[in-house]
Amino acid sequence: MTLENRLRDAMRNPGTGWSMGSFGAIAEFHHVAGDPAATPLPGCGIVTARGGIRLENIAAIRPVAWEGLSPRPHRWQQGVALCLPEGETGTARRSVLTELGPDTGALRDQDREAVLFDLGLDQPQVDFCVRTSDPALIAALRAECGRGVFESHAMAAILPAHPHRVALTGIGRVEVFQKIGGPDTGGVSPPGPHTHVLPKLLRSRRTHSANTPIPPGLVPVAGLHPESPVMDTMGADRDFDAAAFADFQRMLAEWGDGGRNALKARVWAALAEGVAPGDFPPPDDRHARTALRVALRQAERRDGPSPALAAWRAAFDRDTAEPDEDAPGH
Repeated sequence: MTLENRLRDAMRNPGTGWSMGSFGAIAEFHHVAGDPAATPLPGCGIVTARGGIRLENIAAIRPVAWEGLSPRPHRWQQGVALCLPEGETGTARRSVLTELGPDTGALRDQDREAVLFDLGLDQPQVDFCVRTSDPALIAALRAECGRGVFESHAMAAILPAHPHRVALTGIGRVEVFQKIGGPDTGGVSPPGPHTHVLPKLLRSRRTHSANTPIPPGLVPVAGLHPESPVMDTMGADRDFDAAAFADFQRMLAEWGDGGRNALKARVWAALAEGVAPGDFPPPDDRHARTALRVALRQAERRDGPSPALAAWRAAFDRDTAEPDEDAPGH
């Protein structure tokens, strides 16, 4: 099956989440249980009343499947980074607030005359924008164009107005129609599609979290977040789902790192053979150590606890993970 067909299939699965953006500016699309089914778009895309996603230039995408640690010891994280080669991400990298005119590429017809403003975050993966038809907000943003968004009054105008947020990348866009998380939403992001713009992370000038094993020469511009076997789309615990686990392990075999996959297989074989943890040489690579710890957590959720597994976890999985959020997209 081609990558495009795989991505189309994922679009039809309401348990799948999506994200686009950079380390510090990200737009996420998730289904909300009980909402009407998403409307398919021409090509590879879907839209709901809360937001939507469209993928383009799929032939250029390099998928990288990965697993990571969760701060919660009974969980792990997983995803597929949709990457482009360094220097080929196709963004404008504007550094000041810039009016782009009507958003003729909007996912919905009714949004194509609304005005798009690039926030000017100067990110290699994404041109992070807001879109509005509100004359007052348009006037306020036009008055700040040409200035850095965090050194102007633009954010003070944007936050209470809740314009649409639009993440534009070299492989498509994510649009979020819901309110911006803050005072008007009880201080939390609304369920489903939402955005984060975090100046502290933007200042790091990193393309991705150090916890995500992206091969050299590639830049992640979007994320596919397949259904998790241990948590739902809102980040709540769920009973272990063997089918979801097997589905992602197949993605990992196809798009993941062969060495780390082989390490996981050796760990599971050693557990089955009764090998003591002291007789298993620990890997000396950070991401390989993560793979070992993930393998142990997966073995416990898949097969249940045992004294042998407890000994292995005491030897290799004692530390907490770096404080990344469990919610898909983070």
